[in-house]
Amino acid sequence: QVQLVESGGGLVQAGGSLRLSCAASGRAFSTYSRGWFRQAPGKEREFVAAITSSGSTTDYADSVKGRFTISRDNAKNTVYLQMNSLKPEDTAVYYCAARFTTIVRMASAYAHWGQGTQVTVSS
Repeated sequence: QVQLVESGGGLVQAGGSLRLSCAASGRAFSTYSRGWFRQAPGKEREFVAAITSSGSTTDYADSVKGRFTISRDNAKNTVYLQMNSLKPEDTAVYYCAARFTTIVRMASAYAHWGQGTQVTVSS
């Protein structure tokens, strides 16, 4: 059974940092592209960042570019999202996702999802 498990969320003050992790099990996820999405209360799920299976290509939403960094360790089947200079508007539940082919920004294109981890940024 495919499983994605996020961790690392929490409460942080504006300007602070957090690192999210997403561990995969059940398949050879080193061959999968991975993405991070987030959903704030009353809003739709939105794309944050994505990385190809090799890690050679990344993509970021404009709202996080320059502040967030996505990376992966295929030996550990884990993807990370380093979040710096956090803002209150970054508050959301963050989800990791996986798909077999190229990275895209559409949430509907990702077949596998984690349960989410809450990130709260106080002002």
